[in-house]
Amino acid sequence: MKKTITKSFLKAYGIYFNIWNKINSQKAAKKAFQLFCTPRKGKVLPQQKAYLNDAKDDTIKVKDAFLEGEAIDLQIYRWSGKKENVLLLHGWESNVFRWRTLVQKLQEEDYNIVAFDAPAHGYSTGNMLNGPLYGECVQAAIEKYDPKYIIGHSFGGMALLYNDYKYANPGVEKMITLGSPSELSDFMAQYKSMLGLSTNFMDAIETYFIETFDMRFADFSSSKFARKVTKKGLLIHDEFDKVAPKWSSEQVHANWKNSTLIKTKGLGHSLHQDGVRDQIVNFLKS
Repeated sequence: MKKTITKSFLKAYGIYFNIWNKINSQKAAKKAFQLFCTPRKGKVLPQQKAYLNDAKDDTIKVKDAFLEGEAIDLQIYRWSGKKENVLLLHGWESNVFRWRTLVQKLQEEDYNIVAFDAPAHGYSTGNMLNGPLYGECVQAAIEKYDPKYIIGHSFGGMALLYNDYKYANPGVEKMITLGSPSELSDFMAQYKSMLGLSTNFMDAIETYFIETFDMRFADFSSSKFARKVTKKGLLIHDEFDKVAPKWSSEQVHANWKNSTLIKTKGLGHSLHQDGVRDQIVNFLKS
């Protein structure tokens, strides 16, 4: 019943946008893209507060120029250690709490750990998130904390590769992606299907995207970004991942010359297991 209601709700949005497109295509396209960028969850849950509050540190201001919003306050978390700085990037509709088990493992190895809630997630402000904006947030954290290693899960992995494509920060030596998707164009095709949007209206949304970010949907592609990456990389992806298909990391690995791809079986999209954490630590120490 809940799925039926959700599908009906999405289709109603689609009808609304298709009609609005005939009246004012530009405004309709902007609103439709903003809806696409609006997470439904990811804010801090009651059972997450104690853990996150204990690790809270500074906030960083990042200007949300893409969506014409005010500056966003990114909530930073830190766990001190004597070894290299490690930056953690969570995925869509998540927050830093998802890293709790890996943080414990990294603490055992005495790494200095930094993480932040993406815009509209966790304790950070903002109402929307997209790949280019997330990439700018990553850059702000890199400039302040100078991490040697960066780990991104799911959408965080996409943002990481986009950031390296755009900035190629020389201080970052190794990057890890976990269960990360590759192609924005695939998500936009799903969005079109779920809402029943017309091809004409999708063209209008892409025009808005081009005008805003100076790239097409097909250009925001981890597999394309990977062609420029020179850092050592590790990709871990489950063969039965239902959120991001395994071929996403296979395509990225094919274009990332200095990368290693590890495929798991039956560990799911989250990849929280001990074996995964051991692979991460072994890669950082190698």
